[in-house]
Amino acid sequence: MLHHYGGPPAPSPGPMSKSTLPGGSRQRLMVAYGLGDAGTGLAATQLGFYLFPFFTCAAGLPAFIAGSLLTVIKVWDAINDPLIGWMSDHTQSRWGPRIPWMLGAALPLGISLAAMWWVPEGDLTQRTLYYVVMAILLMSAYTSVNLPYAALSTELTPDTAIRTRLNAARFTGSILAGLSGLIVASVVLSDGAAGYLRMGRITGTIAALATLACCWGLAPFAKRAQRPSNQSEPPLAQLKRIRSNPRFLMVLGLYLLLWFGLQLMQVVALIWLVQVVHVPPNLSTWILLPFQLSALAGLQLWSLLSNRKGRLVALRWGASLWILACLLSMVFPPLQHGGSGAELIPLIGLIMLVGLGASTAYLIPWSLLPDAIDADPTHPAGLYTAWMVFGQKLIIGVSMSVFGVLLSFTGYISSEACSGAMDFIEQPALALLAIRMSMGAIPAILVVFGLLLMRRWPDRGAHLQRA
Repeated sequence: MLHHYGGPPAPSPGPMSKSTLPGGSRQRLMVAYGLGDAGTGLAATQLGFYLFPFFTCAAGLPAFIAGSLLTVIKVWDAINDPLIGWMSDHTQSRWGPRIPWMLGAALPLGISLAAMWWVPEGDLTQRTLYYVVMAILLMSAYTSVNLPYAALSTELTPDTAIRTRLNAARFTGSILAGLSGLIVASVVLSDGAAGYLRMGRITGTIAALATLACCWGLAPFAKRAQRPSNQSEPPLAQLKRIRSNPRFLMVLGLYLLLWFGLQLMQVVALIWLVQVVHVPPNLSTWILLPFQLSALAGLQLWSLLSNRKGRLVALRWGASLWILACLLSMVFPPLQHGGSGAELIPLIGLIMLVGLGASTAYLIPWSLLPDAIDADPTHPAGLYTAWMVFGQKLIIGVSMSVFGVLLSFTGYISSEACSGAMDFIEQPALALLAIRMSMGAIPAILVVFGLLLMRRWPDRGAHLQRA
């Protein structure tokens, strides 16, 4: 159960519009807000790209157990959203209700992220139980940072353009942090389990420090943000409110479809590179870097296009590129000469095309969410943010379990140990087909459904609105 918004703001100058926010302060706000998703974005990137390979290679877990563990991570991450959202709404402090949660969870986020990449002694059952416990701890800290932080994008300002820039800054920080995580992984993942543990320690430190820096930078702005009201709402009333808001249902549907496709591609990317395309394992981690770089460029491109032509125009352009990249991934041939320069160029181009198109999944749903919240007369930002994230995590969690079962069903062979991030193993033809489908056809279909869903979104002129 969450509190919702709509009561009078706490005594303060009030949420900021462009007219009340000086240029220098606006830049400081963007930088500070961009740091807030760096820690959780770094965690999400590494978990998305490397956790399944880590489980099936360094930790020696069967594919169906690895997929089930990913489900535990996402389902617990979804379940704790309403609880932490409710407690965040009830928090009282001079900095508002959000900053204390982010500040308190910064160090637990870094520590649990590092511990997730350790391979403990013991049999399969003991290792599995360890990862279940660590998943619960990690995702509790993750949500305690990310959910209060996400709610701030609506609470800080009513201005549409500033909200879009805040979300662009958010995911710019997320992608830059993810890029740093991929660089760290490419350098240290050369000796299996020990490399994964070093990666965890480095990135856990980065995640904690970035979150602390965000709290310090946002504190003066959070004092002026809109505050939760004292009115509470039971879960059934929340569901009734959500069902009666068609704009939110459209945003939620788009978010689920795009992030399902993106998450599936992230989980399967390293496996696709090594097992299907035959990229040498020592190069495979570096090949992931162009995805982050092009996604970063895409954020700036789609943000600019959103403010000039509208968010639905940006979505259609980006999604079209994404669908094309998915279809090309489906049929991309294996390398024949061990990863020569001539062979790698088209592969890198394809990876960059995926990142450019998929960056719409980061920006567009979250830039549309404030419009859906504003369609509700009481503007319950915390409620809608929590339920949006809850739905996304629950659906993706279930899908990851299905992916693991699919690989096991098709005969995918896990390693008992690995010398790097992922070792090449000759896989059955049916498993290779499942990997290609997960990298290509399935994400493409999901993105098409997302475009169809948004055909009736009333976006005309929204990019021109000002407070």
